[in-house]
Amino acid sequence: MALITLNNISLRYTSKAAKRLGAMDAGADELDIAGPLERRSGRNMRINALQDVSLTLRDGTRLGIIGSNGSGKTTLLRVLGGLFVPQEGDVTLSGRVATMFTLGIGMSAEASGLQNIYLSGLVAGASRKQIKQILPDIMSFTGLGDYIHLPISTYSQGMAMRLKFACATAFQPDIILLDEWIGAGDESFQEKAQARLEKILADAGIIVVASHNIKLIQDVTTEVLWLERGQVKMLGPTQEVLDARGAERRKAAEQAADNAKAQARGD
Repeated sequence: MALITLNNISLRYTSKAAKRLGAMDAGADELDIAGPLERRSGRNMRINALQDVSLTLRDGTRLGIIGSNGSGKTTLLRVLGGLFVPQEGDVTLSGRVATMFTLGIGMSAEASGLQNIYLSGLVAGASRKQIKQILPDIMSFTGLGDYIHLPISTYSQGMAMRLKFACATAFQPDIILLDEWIGAGDESFQEKAQARLEKILADAGIIVVASHNIKLIQDVTTEVLWLERGQVKMLGPTQEVLDARGAERRKAAEQAADNAKAQARGD
C-alpha cells in the first residue's frame, strides 16, 4: 500500500549549495529556491526553501501542488522522491516511486542503452529476472533498434529522452511524482508516451503533480496544496483551493492597478 507522510519538515541550503544540488532544473522556467533569505558570510545566502510542512498521502490520493515561481514546488517534490533530505522533520514513504521530473536519474552516459535499462530497473527495485522479462517491451517502445547497444552519450536528445521515458515508466509505480507534464521525443513518440503515462496514472496509488497549468490540475487532481515562500498556505479540495488562490490574485491585481492610478495622479 502506498503511503507518504511528512511531519513538520524544513529544508534550507545556501545559495551556492542550491546551484550545486541542481535546484535549477535543465529547461525549467524557475529557480525553485525563493523562500525567505538570511544573509550569511559574504554574498552567500541561506534559503529557507521549505518551512514546517506536514502532509499525509494515502492510496487514492491525487494531489496537485501550486504556487508562485520559487514557492518550493520542485523542492517539495524532490523531498517526496527522496532526492532531498530535510534538516528537520520526518519523512515516511512506502511504495515504489517514479520521479517523472528527473528522468535521467540512475543513467550512465558512457553505458549502452541496454546497460542503462538494467541499471534503471535495479534502481527501481526490480530484479534482473523481472528486467529481462520486460526488456523486449522497453526496447520496442523506444524504437531505438540497434542503437540500444551504443552508449547514450552518442544519442541525440530525442533518442535519449525516449530511452529515459521508457525506463522510467517500465515498471508500474505505486507513487508518481510529476513536475509539470513530461514531453519526450517527436510527435509520434509523444502519442505513445501520452497513452502510456495515462495508463500508469490510472493504476497508481498516489499521484503528485506540481504545475502552473490550472486545467491540468483540475483534470488530474482531487486535492491541492498551495505553497508560498516554502510554507503551506492552503490544503484542500482542488476547486476550493484554486478559487481561493484566484481570488487572492485578482485582489492583488486590483490593488496594483489602484496604486498605479494613484501614482499617475501624483497622490
